[in-house]
Amino acid sequence: MTFISLLFKNLVRQKVRTGLTVLGICVGITTVVALGVITGGLKDMAGDILRAGDSDFMVAQKGSSDLAFSAVSDADQTALANVEGVAGATGVLIHVTRVGSNPYFFIMGVAPEQISFAGLQIVDGETLEPGDSGRILLGTGAAGTLGLSAGDVVSIDQTDFTIAGIYRTGDALQDGGAFMALADLQEVAGRPGTVTMVYIAVAEGYTVDDVSRAINDTFANLISVTTVEEYGEVDQGMEMMDAVNIAISVLAVGIGAIGVMNTMIMSVFERTREIGILKAVGWRNRKVLQLIVGESLVLCFVAAIAGIIIGVLLSRAVMLIPAVGHLLSPSYTPDVFIRALGVAFFVALIGAAYPALRATRMTPMEALRHE
Repeated sequence: MTFISLLFKNLVRQKVRTGLTVLGICVGITTVVALGVITGGLKDMAGDILRAGDSDFMVAQKGSSDLAFSAVSDADQTALANVEGVAGATGVLIHVTRVGSNPYFFIMGVAPEQISFAGLQIVDGETLEPGDSGRILLGTGAAGTLGLSAGDVVSIDQTDFTIAGIYRTGDALQDGGAFMALADLQEVAGRPGTVTMVYIAVAEGYTVDDVSRAINDTFANLISVTTVEEYGEVDQGMEMMDAVNIAISVLAVGIGAIGVMNTMIMSVFERTREIGILKAVGWRNRKVLQLIVGESLVLCFVAAIAGIIIGVLLSRAVMLIPAVGHLLSPSYTPDVFIRALGVAFFVALIGAAYPALRATRMTPMEALRHE
């Protein structure tokens, strides 16, 4: 019997115990993958919000617990436009409300004369014009979900708006929402004289770092957000998601390791005489160690593959929920799967450590005398 065949034979001796151990690890890996995919989607969404249209970065209220709670006054917006190196400053108000079956309908309010900054591709109807009021632009995703087209009427917080046109951006969040005149949205949202953030376009001859630094030095109540990593300055939800992701990974390692350790200890205990015979016929401690650790690695690898597959399917199922699918797209980046395999690897090593040590410490005589 070869080393590999012996390894697999040992794993299938106790099919129920092995299956339950794989299942336990698989649940942890599934959670790690699904949460990682959704967190990645949220970061992609943050990146899309960060550089909407032709802007270089955004400015929001410093210390906001959530970007939706950020408030930048009209006076600050005007002052931002006058900072050296700023070619354009576009104030945008974000409002999230229920429209139809979507409880998280995303609306962006912008002055009609600045609507071109968003780079909207109008596929039906027309765009907003300066002085427009009572009209709205719907994304292709929102229009499809609501079954509406240009010229129809949509109700936003009990106020009716005529759909001027349907646009496409290629971004799931924006295409699932709407744009309207800033003054209209300020009235609907009850936030007169304020915007959520100001998008900054940097003038030629200046760098993003120089302009963002000048803004941070000038405005004590505002903060420049130039990268997704800085997004936590105005939205603590992203930092919380990262913390939860790390915590889940640590829990998966801990719980999985306990399950593997229990399985491997029982396996070693039941095969004590067998291990003694192997040592008696010339197996060195290193080979016994390889056998125990190898069994643990195979166990965790199978669980990792199953967990990754189920995690991907689960995340895709979550995206079928309209309220979630309209907000973000899943992000299947390599680091998500590398993290899942890393968790499985650590589970295997930690879980096999004590059983392997116990097996190598036994002398052939002690093992053979075991009843």
